[in-house]
Amino acid sequence: MLGETHDIEHEFPEFHNQIEELKQINPAFSALMREHDQLDAEIRSLEEHDQPVSDTYIEELKKKRAFLKDRIYEMLRQ
Repeated sequence: MLGETHDIEHEFPEFHNQIEELKQINPAFSALMREHDQLDAEIRSLEEHDQPVSDTYIEELKKKRAFLKDRIYEMLRQ
């Protein structure tokens, strides 16, 4: 959906405490979170401002965001 929020806190509210803790103690987790958030912001901006980009490009960005989300989820479940 256009403009839909996909930030990690919104996607996994049940992991709020773990997210906050891991951001403080795990630099790799923090880096993944930043990368995911930046990518999510880029995707939302492209969608909301109707930027002229190919469907292939936006789909690749969304696949990368999903991959990052999966990695973050794995770390949260450990």
